[in-house]
Amino acid sequence: MKKQKSLARFITFCIVPATLLFFIFMVYPTIAVFRMAFFERGAYSPTETFVGVENFKVLLSDPRFIRSAQNTIFLIVFVTIFTFVFALFFAGVLTKEKIFGTNFFRIIFYIPNILSVVVISGVFSAIYDNKNGLFNSLLSVLSSRQVSVLWKSEENVVLSITIAMVWQAIGYYMVMYMASMSSIPVSLYESAGLDGANRAVQFFKITIPLIWTNIRTTLTFFIISTINMAFLFVKAMTAGGPNGASEVVLSFMYSQKDAGLYGYSMAAGVVIFLFSFALSALVNRITKRDALQF
Repeated sequence: MKKQKSLARFITFCIVPATLLFFIFMVYPTIAVFRMAFFERGAYSPTETFVGVENFKVLLSDPRFIRSAQNTIFLIVFVTIFTFVFALFFAGVLTKEKIFGTNFFRIIFYIPNILSVVVISGVFSAIYDNKNGLFNSLLSVLSSRQVSVLWKSEENVVLSITIAMVWQAIGYYMVMYMASMSSIPVSLYESAGLDGANRAVQFFKITIPLIWTNIRTTLTFFIISTINMAFLFVKAMTAGGPNGASEVVLSFMYSQKDAGLYGYSMAAGVVIFLFSFALSALVNRITKRDALQF
């Protein structure tokens, strides 16, 4: 009995502080954001006025917010697609093909993930330079004429951010998928090969189904984290410019807070939260399937 009481006290001692911190720094701020979305208040003013859903009405008709939402959705869709396609492809090649220096390539691909967003933004800002940047230099060599593409123009800036975000994320997910693929028995591929299945068929009929649980989990987390990563890349690379062409929902929210529209920015935060929650539920629903075992 004494041991059981001691164990119960120990468990309580471990759980209570974490629970308190979770409520103080996660639950309470979230509730406060939802409450403030229905008020009009300056960032540093103690005076607040209840306005109901007026903030949401203005927000959903605000051209800047709509444009930032479009940019965010564009980044979520294309960064996710390209990141996972390349990560799965390189993981499959490095795991199943006999390539010299596999560990070397694994390290090289993973390095971008450990670099800070500021460093990556600096590197790609140099690459995108319209005079001496790597991209324009390569295009000039390939086309045998001087090419000077403005990669950070209003037309190209979101695409430029997409390329940087994909480059940063591929290695991390490639390493995760390599770990999953290496646990698949070689005998399954040998049997499929005897039945006439080529490498592509084996990849889509054996590899992908057997690591699908891992793909599904990482996909959900990646899509949600892309909302935050998009804000960091925009803040470091373009600051939302030119003319708001690269602004995303989080940078829009922060700009409204900095302008003193505290309640309005909280309304944007609520919309982002609900969108993230709905998107996560949708992805989980779409990707749900029976787990395969071997």
